[in-house]
Amino acid sequence: MSIRYSNTRKIRNNSDYETPILHNPTVSQRASIKTTAHVWKYGDRFYKLADKYYNDVRFWWVIAWYNIAPTEATLKNGSVIYIPLNLTEVLAILEV
Repeated sequence: MSIRYSNTRKIRNNSDYETPILHNPTVSQRASIKTTAHVWKYGDRFYKLADKYYNDVRFWWVIAWYNIAPTEATLKNGSVIYIPLNLTEVLAILEV
């Protein structure tokens, strides 16, 4: 650790939630995932799309992960993203 951060306070997260370790799928696994295309427009948010397609806003990260877009700010109006349709299958492939 550098000297710059040696006097900073360290905080430990003792929450009930575990951070999953994601496994990148193979090319064949990724090709087996059925998706639908969505044209990104003003007002779109990952959590809104997760609610629409999965009925659960908590899985917004699946759409972000699949499109290699960590935040909505990385997308521009008119960008085409793909939404994995079978959430159970995607979570199984990711081993989550």
